[in-house]
Amino acid sequence: MSNMEIRGIWLTTTDSNVLSSQTQITEAMEFLAETGFNVVFPVVWNKAATQYPSQVMRQQFGIEINQQFIGRDPLAEVVEAAHEVGLKVIPWFEYGFASSYNLNGGMLLAKKPEWIARDIQGNLLKKNGFEWMNALDAQVQEFMSDLILEVVNNYDVDGIQGDDRLPAFPSEGGYDQGTRERYRRQFGKNPPINSKNKQWLQWRADILTKFWAKLYHQIKAINPNIVVCISPNIHDWAYQEYLQDSPTWLKQGIVDMINPQIYRRDFKSYKKIILKLVAEQFTSLNLPKLAPGILMKLGSYTMSPDYLLQAIECDRSFGVNGEVFFFYEGLRENNNQLAKVLKSNFYTKSAKFPTISDLHQPHLQSRNSSQSPSLWDKLQAFLHKPE
Repeated sequence: MSNMEIRGIWLTTTDSNVLSSQTQITEAMEFLAETGFNVVFPVVWNKAATQYPSQVMRQQFGIEINQQFIGRDPLAEVVEAAHEVGLKVIPWFEYGFASSYNLNGGMLLAKKPEWIARDIQGNLLKKNGFEWMNALDAQVQEFMSDLILEVVNNYDVDGIQGDDRLPAFPSEGGYDQGTRERYRRQFGKNPPINSKNKQWLQWRADILTKFWAKLYHQIKAINPNIVVCISPNIHDWAYQEYLQDSPTWLKQGIVDMINPQIYRRDFKSYKKIILKLVAEQFTSLNLPKLAPGILMKLGSYTMSPDYLLQAIECDRSFGVNGEVFFFYEGLRENNNQLAKVLKSNFYTKSAKFPTISDLHQPHLQSRNSSQSPSLWDKLQAFLHKPE
């Protein structure tokens, strides 16, 4: 097995107390390093607030930090405790362009109604409970860039991470006056009523890609070693529903690592998606950038030890060198059961987190000499066999 892998875990504020004190952060980082992890993804932006004191938020909204953390800087505490034990830190901007969850737009849109995203009826854009800022608007994009660049400039972080809401926008959106006018100027007609119209989908997706490309280069200008990653939904559902054009991001080289959310509750479903991704979206050139997001825990669900081992076995057999688990508390359930399973199996030996140049190196099939017939033949055979 290669001694270079992405072994990551998300640190949430939902259903988790890991960020609620400096002591708990330190204990968690020691536990993760001991288990064999090498990177953490702490949430820094959700529910219209940051998990660090933000001048951007103070200037725009008069609120510096998530209220439960006033007087502290959880991000600084994570960076210090993680680096102390050799873990990388990649802050995760969980809410992205979403303004609120079932709060009618919440504080952000109450203060900046001009940032409201609109659906075809002209209503506030809402999808799966989330209400949205207008991700196609230059001011909204600048706000999001400012938040991210603030973290890159002020903290010794190893990367930053967008997700299924960054860069993203529900495909039902874009019917605000400003976006309609932009579309009319370019095409001489109104945006289609059908939100899934091919040209309309691509035009809006391209605006998001352009936003991310600009941000990517701004980040690299500050520090070329910052790992810029995104944890999108799965292609091409993510494109149809949230305008996330991950093949184009890969083609343009504006993402260093991609962590698709393969949040399936059984191994068979997981395997089917990973193989499709590896066969259709990732070539040997960009395979090192892939480290799937795996659902370890959600609500009352916790993955089984068998599924955990099968998923990693499957990843490695197809040359995928890493994964990121959602989320930390899953490791601690049932007396740390899944952490023990990892430590005594795939995470027994420590692994180096890849550098930027590693992530941009073409994947060498010879890393796993047992791959015979060739990886691509195996994949094609698997994908085209009858159900």
